[in-house]
Amino acid sequence: MLSGAILILAFASAGAVYVVGMFRPRARDWLAVAASLALVGLVGFAHGHEGELVYASDFLGMRLVLSMTSLGWFFAMYIVLINAASVVFSLSYMKGKENLTFYYAMMLLVNAGMLGIVLSGDFLSFYIFWEVMSWSTFLLISYKRGPALRAGMKYIVMSMIGSCAMLLGILSLYGTFGTLHMPALKTAMAGSSPGYVLFILLTMGLAFGIKFAILPVHTWMPDAHSEAVSPFSAVLSGVLVRMGMYGFLLIMYGIVGVKTVLSLGQGVLDFRLLFCWLGALTIVVPTFIALLQNDAKRLLAWHGIGQGGYMILGMAFGTSLGVTGGIFHTINHGSYIALLFLVVGAVEYRTGGIRDLNRLGGLARRMPIAFVGCLLGILGLIGVPLTNGFVSKWLIYKTLIEEGYPFLAFMAFVGTWGTILSVYKLLHNMFLGQLPEKFKTVRRSPVAMQVPILFLGGVILLFGVVPGIPLRVIGNVLSSVGIVPPALTFWGVAGEAGTLNVLNICFALVVVVTVVTLLMRAGARSRRVPQHDNYAAGAFVPVDKYQHTVDFYNPLYRMISRYLTDRVDVFYYWLADRACGVFQLTRRLYTGHVGTYVLYIVSVVALMTFVQLVWNVW
Repeated sequence: MLSGAILILAFASAGAVYVVGMFRPRARDWLAVAASLALVGLVGFAHGHEGELVYASDFLGMRLVLSMTSLGWFFAMYIVLINAASVVFSLSYMKGKENLTFYYAMMLLVNAGMLGIVLSGDFLSFYIFWEVMSWSTFLLISYKRGPALRAGMKYIVMSMIGSCAMLLGILSLYGTFGTLHMPALKTAMAGSSPGYVLFILLTMGLAFGIKFAILPVHTWMPDAHSEAVSPFSAVLSGVLVRMGMYGFLLIMYGIVGVKTVLSLGQGVLDFRLLFCWLGALTIVVPTFIALLQNDAKRLLAWHGIGQGGYMILGMAFGTSLGVTGGIFHTINHGSYIALLFLVVGAVEYRTGGIRDLNRLGGLARRMPIAFVGCLLGILGLIGVPLTNGFVSKWLIYKTLIEEGYPFLAFMAFVGTWGTILSVYKLLHNMFLGQLPEKFKTVRRSPVAMQVPILFLGGVILLFGVVPGIPLRVIGNVLSSVGIVPPALTFWGVAGEAGTLNVLNICFALVVVVTVVTLLMRAGARSRRVPQHDNYAAGAFVPVDKYQHTVDFYNPLYRMISRYLTDRVDVFYYWLADRACGVFQLTRRLYTGHVGTYVLYIVSVVALMTFVQLVWNVW
């Protein structure tokens, strides 16, 4: 079975890279790249080869199964492409850094864990691979040590809470039905009570929600991105976080079933509606917090959280158009957010590690490939026509309007507006305007960085112009979970309430661009002036500080920052401090003196005797 071959290659390559790295560092790097590309080819070849493989017939009385499904293959392809791009990018970005053998081995191990999750045919295998992914992620977040270790601990504590909730749900499924085989559970869950279904959705959903970084369990993600190395940030936000989306799709529509999910609750307690509102809040709040960020990676991390809300909005409705939009937005987000993190990594690499947007500027001429990549990434993130983000957002907006929820559509639109404001800041402060004197000698990114940037930029355009290619695969995914796919064409989606045809949009944009270009050529030619011979709002631009707007918005920030503080994170830290206080108080019970422990025993016996006497009297 190809599912077994994929996992053997994934785990074996992680081990082989670690062993080879102890003797031949250069061979280690190229082995990591070769293994990543080989997995892309093997997963691609597995398309259409569905089936199961029993790899352990009696493990604690259960069968462990690998399964190649439409949903699993789709996410597997998504995983290996993003991981391969990040590993290739690492060849230059990580060059000269410490513990590279450990780094490459963990990158491949994370990849193997994620592949194991999407290829699991039973929940015990799913849980094992989930833990492999979680702990190797912790090691990669903590790679730089120091503050990175604190961010890693924050991640793994929250991840363990989710894992415990998932384990509770898995044990309940096994105790109730006597099996963890997913197809068998799908049949068994059909007769379950709504209360039990809700219990399973909540326990499993907590684990998936934490990994997905949905509000209010999102607080680990900004810190993790700030401290992780940029190639891993691309994997973390681009694909690893979206394992939560895979989990939601699996449990809600693959196991519980679309009809059961849509029938849970009524009125304001309707499960689907509550999930949608959670998604809407996840769009709006993080998007506007991103406006206040000057660290490029932290800004992207908040957008990674916010974009997850669009996926939830599409998926939660359970309609063919909505689920298609939610799944499509998942892979689209993976392409442009991974691209943007790689672009920031390239800028870091050439500017000596600078990510502060107020200290950059004018790099477009010095780093043209990175500039083009950043431009395509933010166009996809916003959802501009002819990018993949436009197609998936169009599907989600249309779902919200057709289902009769204009206010949810408005909140999604507000999120897009906030996205435009903050990502323009990202593009402008890194690449546009005057180039500071200190960056006059900055060179282009190395080829190993340019190739992944160009590849992901090409994906954004390809899936934006001919969305029918991935949408047909998504249609097979919907059919496999009992949802009728929408009417698809090579250029988009057809429907009675409106048709998306990207070819028409492409033609209209070509006309507009041609007219604008002719008008600009007819106007006066621009002329070059010295860097400091310019003014902004009547004020002279300081020498070596192009970003004259650094303090311009401080009055506004002072007014709104109190409302855009991550109060959930503040609450978690307060809760942790109170818990530490209780633990410190508890430690005082352990004095180390035998006499004290004897006193404890005597006191407990006396208390039990007293309780017994009172009980008998009454």
